[in-house]
Amino acid sequence: MAATTDEGVLSTGTRYRIDVPSGGNETLLLYSRPIPVGPDDPPWPDDDPIVADLVGRGYAVAGTANTIFWPLEQAVANAPALVELAGAHATVRRVIPFGLSIGGLIAAAISAAYPSMVAGSLPMCGNLAGAVAVHNRELDIAFVIATLLGPSEALELVRISDPDRNLERARAVLEEARTNPAGRARLSLAAAVGRIPGWHADSDPEPDPSDDETRVLNQIAWYDEVGFLVYFWAREQVERQAGGNPSWNEGVRYDELLEEAPERGLVERLYAAASLSLADDLARLAAAPRVTADPSAVDYLEQNVVFDGNLHGIPTLTLHTDGDGLVTPDNEHAFAEVVHAAGSGDELRQLWVHRGGHCSFTMAELLTALEALVTRIDDGTWPTLDPDRLNGTALRHGTAANVLRTGTAATPGFFDYRPAAFPRPHDARHARRRSEQVGTV
Repeated sequence: MAATTDEGVLSTGTRYRIDVPSGGNETLLLYSRPIPVGPDDPPWPDDDPIVADLVGRGYAVAGTANTIFWPLEQAVANAPALVELAGAHATVRRVIPFGLSIGGLIAAAISAAYPSMVAGSLPMCGNLAGAVAVHNRELDIAFVIATLLGPSEALELVRISDPDRNLERARAVLEEARTNPAGRARLSLAAAVGRIPGWHADSDPEPDPSDDETRVLNQIAWYDEVGFLVYFWAREQVERQAGGNPSWNEGVRYDELLEEAPERGLVERLYAAASLSLADDLARLAAAPRVTADPSAVDYLEQNVVFDGNLHGIPTLTLHTDGDGLVTPDNEHAFAEVVHAAGSGDELRQLWVHRGGHCSFTMAELLTALEALVTRIDDGTWPTLDPDRLNGTALRHGTAANVLRTGTAATPGFFDYRPAAFPRPHDARHARRRSEQVGTV
């Protein structure tokens, strides 16, 4: 289906792109991509496979370009102007924000900020525990690594002055630790505290729970792929936006975080195999100096963004893999908990794909989720979301749609799943309590 493209710059200075098919474009998808683009790059290239497929199926797609990791306020505020521009090219009957990773968080934030503009919401593999919780989790991982493996390297956990040098030092720590059993055990402890699973590649089956070597190497693969970049480099961008450090670990007991971790058994076995005392390392963590946050920076992340759970009647469908070690599946637990507490549970449904990898959905799985959401919008009731039925729908999208990003064929992976609780949640209720405590000081 032939498409027209409109590209330009909004009044805010943000670049935008709108792709509209020649017909059947009553549904406008507001697309938030997962990673920043270059300073002169469009929101997505001409060959973006997701956009090309969606436009080819009759959806209009619009989005803006983010150039750093955490400009959420601008990405959210741009949405109304983007919808207005799209209206000049398409007959827009319904608007659905959707996105991947940080883009999933942005999609949910747009829906919360502009409920009257939005018909439904599709956050995928998103940081839905909210900004404060996500960055506290990343601090916890980095804190364990720096305390047990890198004190002599003077790793900067917060208030990072030289992100390139900090990442270089962190990677040196990682390279040394991975070479010996004690180092791998400690890396696994940090991963377990952050709920990083022992599964990584989307084309690999889940390792057996007793396959300790494969599982710890997979945890380390998450560090290699993007984890250390996020913990020790990208945080500086967030701090720059926030005007200080928004994360803390005062009062955190790492023995308790480990006790509740799905990979606790793996850590215990690795420590035993390395003849290393887990109790001693947990004591070192307990005794280590804590990190304090800058209150104004916490305020910034609470505004950009944590959730109050009120979906304002907007049907919201999330999609996540259970083997995600970057945006861990417990993000969905945190989001569902606050949504149900706010009385919006009827508007929320969460779908799961049994697969390793971050945002490692096939196009068929994405389309199946989107079609289920559109049915809910049109009919007013949720369709049957039984995994077998969803997998059958995905198969009917054809062989070409049932492939991974690498081009490897994949069987649809919808399944029933219940994630672990997020270790340190922080939603609007926590923000209110923090504000009240500050007000009484």
